[in-house]
Amino acid sequence: MAFISTRIALTLTLCSALGAHAQAPRAMRYSLEGLEAPVRVQIDTWGVPHIYAVRMYDAFYAQGFMAARDRLWQMDLWRKRGLGEMAKDFGPAYADGDRMARAVLFRGDMYREWIAYGDDAKRVAEAFVAGVNAYVRLTEHEPALLPPEFKRLDYRPGTWKADDIVRIRHHGLTLNFLGEAMRAQALCKGKADGERADWLRRELDPPVTPQLPQGLDPCDIPVAAIEKAYGLATAVARFPKEAFAAQLAGTPTAAELYALEPADGASMRSTGSNSWVVAPARTSTGRPILANDPHRAHGAPSLRYIVHLEAPGLSVVGAGEPFLPGISLGHNEDAGFGLTRFYIDQEDLYVYETNPANAREYRYQGRWEAMQSVTEAISVRGEATPRTVTIDYTRHGPVLHAADGRAFALRAAWLDVGMAPYFGSIAMMRAHTWDQFNGALNRWGAPGLNMVYADRRGNIGWHPVGLTPIRPNWDGLTPVPGDGRYEWAGYRTMDQLPTVLNPAAGFVVTANENGIPPGHPAAKLGIGYEWSDSARARRLNPLLAAQPKVSVAQAQAWQNDVVSMPARQAVALLKDLPANGDAVRDAALALLRGWDGDESANSAAAGLYEVWMSKYLRQAALAAMLGKDGAALAAPGDQARVLEALAAPSGWLTPAQRDEVLGSSLKAAMTETARLLGPDAKAWQWGALHHAVFHHPMDQLYDAATARRMNVEAGPMGGSSYTPMAAAYRASDFELTFGASVRMVLDVGNWDGSRIVNAPGQSGNPDSAHYRDLAPLWARGGYFPMLYSRAAIDKATTEVIELAPATR
Repeated sequence: MAFISTRIALTLTLCSALGAHAQAPRAMRYSLEGLEAPVRVQIDTWGVPHIYAVRMYDAFYAQGFMAARDRLWQMDLWRKRGLGEMAKDFGPAYADGDRMARAVLFRGDMYREWIAYGDDAKRVAEAFVAGVNAYVRLTEHEPALLPPEFKRLDYRPGTWKADDIVRIRHHGLTLNFLGEAMRAQALCKGKADGERADWLRRELDPPVTPQLPQGLDPCDIPVAAIEKAYGLATAVARFPKEAFAAQLAGTPTAAELYALEPADGASMRSTGSNSWVVAPARTSTGRPILANDPHRAHGAPSLRYIVHLEAPGLSVVGAGEPFLPGISLGHNEDAGFGLTRFYIDQEDLYVYETNPANAREYRYQGRWEAMQSVTEAISVRGEATPRTVTIDYTRHGPVLHAADGRAFALRAAWLDVGMAPYFGSIAMMRAHTWDQFNGALNRWGAPGLNMVYADRRGNIGWHPVGLTPIRPNWDGLTPVPGDGRYEWAGYRTMDQLPTVLNPAAGFVVTANENGIPPGHPAAKLGIGYEWSDSARARRLNPLLAAQPKVSVAQAQAWQNDVVSMPARQAVALLKDLPANGDAVRDAALALLRGWDGDESANSAAAGLYEVWMSKYLRQAALAAMLGKDGAALAAPGDQARVLEALAAPSGWLTPAQRDEVLGSSLKAAMTETARLLGPDAKAWQWGALHHAVFHHPMDQLYDAATARRMNVEAGPMGGSSYTPMAAAYRASDFELTFGASVRMVLDVGNWDGSRIVNAPGQSGNPDSAHYRDLAPLWARGGYFPMLYSRAAIDKATTEVIELAPATR
């Protein structure tokens, strides 16, 4: 028998182990095949499982079991999407997405793949998926344990293989590929103004003028088709009603089925993550402080899963993703670590001339070279026979689109050996010294990350990591011909990237900006040019520099800081704009003049500013500087570049033209804000527009009442894309779309003094108390204790789960 589950009292044992409680924690016991020794799991009041195992790999087994218990549908969907098995259970609408997902599966040598991550990487993954599969088997015997999504869609979860974890690559944070296509479009359609349009579309750092490769016609790039194919390969799945009408045989568009991102680069520029480490001499505790709040797209369930693993050779607590073993930010007994994106350019778009006599041959070094083809069978719900599809590969990567004598392929470092996103954490999290930490990071491949570090000895450090392609003869900013003239010359070593240990300033901040020191040799290596907006870094660095003694509470406040540096720049442009007697325009000027850029939820000025910036100012500026057609190529406009052009209009606009853009767009924004918030500007509040809602992917398939139960309303929010408390929103209705997935502040060495919060909750089951319980805490900038000591965990335990090896 695979398992036995029983609800048992365990009252005497629990009272002895946990101390006095008003009510003994709930208790359950499972007997599971594949477990080597007993494991005890204590779930605290915030839904965090603390796993105590006698053997290390049993801890990963238990992590897989508990993750499946809390997030089974989310995990199953991740696996199904990554392996290209959506159509099997959800119908023919998803078949095209399955084909493209399979195009970006890792297809290399699995022996080399596993050893790339460390000696026991495969063993860790095997233990983890064994735990996941144990819970899947449990649901087969107790169907009531299935999350409601399986019942609504009438299917059952699949079982996992260890290889699934590293072969699936669609969840990695990708970079630059679609931007290359959009840049080619600007340089084609813009003709002489193409470079100007592209300059306003996307800031490049260090400044560089993209150069089109010889022989590449930018007008040959079918941007819409490439966007669609790339999105079908990598984007998050959606569940529109249309896909499930007529017995799962609807015909929705690709954009309805997947969250396809536009190639304008705006979302990448305005989102990201924060981290900083502070040395003991600069803290109120006399110990290092490490803060990290990674920003990602919001949804229900949460992207992150907090877990604590204790076993011989393993003692870690922190956050990871539910479908991966271990954690990626948190601490072990000696060292803490966190991460933000470091925008290494790891992708290229290759363009080929194909053979008129054989479309599966492409010109390479003066001859026709055959593509390698893989034939796949895609099972489709409602169809008796699987569909046979072919996926073509050039020497550079999968062909995403082919037509009219051209083929277009993706070359991505994240498709190479050892590049499974975030899986490198299994070595990093077990490092106890700076040298061990850096040694583990030498195995890190993707995505490119800033890693921050602090340990009980008082050391703090920063090390950006990730494999950087060497492009000997181009900048990586445009598509290139695939004829052999533009080849990667391997990867740069990690030693070529900058590192900092115990800096003289006493702190290090990373916020996805270009953090490579200008004088460092890496600044000239072409590691990447497309970074996140520097606004958060420009706010955080002075805050830390001015604070002589940083506390844990202060770090929490900074993670929730809502001052916008771009807002201050924009308001400065209004300083010399004269009133002209227009009541609406002049009232808007009066509201914004003197405003300090604080985008608190109760701020009237913040509401007007965000309407102005997101809907009017950038659009008006682009139209004035580029004309209607050029503005469309640069849309929505890079905020930093637009503000720069408006601040120094010479070469773009005359002062009179600039004043007209500012005044007319501000008047339009004032009128729009009054329509949205009412005629009394004194009563306006930014939070009345800017709401946090965590949407479940299936909310369209339920009636209104059930959809409200599946979604999580977190209430009004301050901030914006450009404040340290990142709170990006959808311009159409200002609803929050992107921000902190978790916030964590470590009191290094005094580990129980650390604080963390997840959003919206630890569980993925809408019926669980932990599905939405953390959302209000997160929305108001709160935290809960990130417990580590057994004594503190015992006091906070609300549920105990005993896992035991099955007896035959």
